[in-house]
Amino acid sequence: MGKEVNGVSRSRFEMFSNSDEAVINKKLPKELLLRIFSFLDVVTLCRCAQVSRSWNVLALDGSNWQRIDLFDFQRDIEGRVVENISKRCGGFLRKLSLRGCLGVGDSALRTFSQNCRNIELLSLNGCTKITDSTCNSLSKFCPKLKHLDLASCTSITNLSLKALSEGCPLLEQLNISWCDQVTKDGIQALVRCCPGLKGLFLKGCTQLEDEALKHIGAHCPELVTLNLQTCSQITDEGLITICRGCHHLQSLCVSGCANITDAILHALGLNCPRLRILEVARCSQLTDVGFTTLARNCHELEKMDLEECVQITDGTLIQLSIHCPRLQVLSLSHCELITDDGIRHLGSGPCAHDRLEVIELDNCPLITDASLEHLKTCHSLDRIELYDCQQITRAGIKRLRVDTGATAYIAAYALCTDTQTRIDYSRGINIS
Repeated sequence: MGKEVNGVSRSRFEMFSNSDEAVINKKLPKELLLRIFSFLDVVTLCRCAQVSRSWNVLALDGSNWQRIDLFDFQRDIEGRVVENISKRCGGFLRKLSLRGCLGVGDSALRTFSQNCRNIELLSLNGCTKITDSTCNSLSKFCPKLKHLDLASCTSITNLSLKALSEGCPLLEQLNISWCDQVTKDGIQALVRCCPGLKGLFLKGCTQLEDEALKHIGAHCPELVTLNLQTCSQITDEGLITICRGCHHLQSLCVSGCANITDAILHALGLNCPRLRILEVARCSQLTDVGFTTLARNCHELEKMDLEECVQITDGTLIQLSIHCPRLQVLSLSHCELITDDGIRHLGSGPCAHDRLEVIELDNCPLITDASLEHLKTCHSLDRIELYDCQQITRAGIKRLRVDTGATAYIAAYALCTDTQTRIDYSRGINIS
């Protein structure tokens, strides 16, 4: 063993010293070192760049910086950092996430757009300083852009969508959630020139009405994912157009759209057989009749959020248990008409044995310990939520944990009938 230098053996010190004549630089060709560096993350590359002059050149080579995500690295960066990154990476950069970088504005992104013209995926989620000027720059210099996230960039208007439609025809996914200045005019301009759109996230775009949805249905035949959460002005009329024009639809979120009725569930069942995810929380007009049609036609359903669909009964669970063998996540919170019998059917259905992972039953007052017995057959169950299910007892939860090998996380804040005390099981209280 050689002498130590600052606590490190001499042989190891010489191999990784800051001398360009270090052993590793002699043994491995630069091409191979460059290949090794290509697997490193941003932080590690920056550390390697400080080892020696030769490693600095290799670590900062543009080919190593094709994908950059600064979210977990540093979010308080200024615009000049983005400009320097763009100059270093140039045409190599394909994916960049500046999510949450509040200090980045239009000027830096103009420089970025000019230098990184091959960018395909760009996240500016939460970059609240940017305006329509950024989208003008992207339109002018980044024709290969496919995925763009502008969520919570509240200064974005219809002008941005018009600019993107003119310069980014390959756009496949756009997130403009909470950009509440966008109206049907912007949506119309976008979809007419971007026919390959597969994902549209319009959560919180509260000015959107049925006319916007009609444009989407008419021009986006490849649409797979659509999020319209809290777009409270939309009705059955617009959504039916979506169903009829977007037969590849796999994920739909209309939670908080209180105007919709069973007509939507019928339209989905008849037109969108590939549907896998449906979120209709707080859509209180939906009933068993609509969910029966949906279940009988959409056999690939995997996730359903039915929270506060207050009219549904065990009838819906019976249909899901029969016709939806792939169901993995089901939220029934605040569905106060659900009883143990509905859970019994679900527990004996084809999804129970290997598929069902999460079931949420918060504030279902008719659910008792009998439901926990029925859920013992769900061997893949990972989480059960039972907050304020006042007929669930301490003993019932203990039996479920024992009989299932304690594999499921049980969250319960219930008034237990056997002890008349409130117990928060989600905090890991010992119930033995």
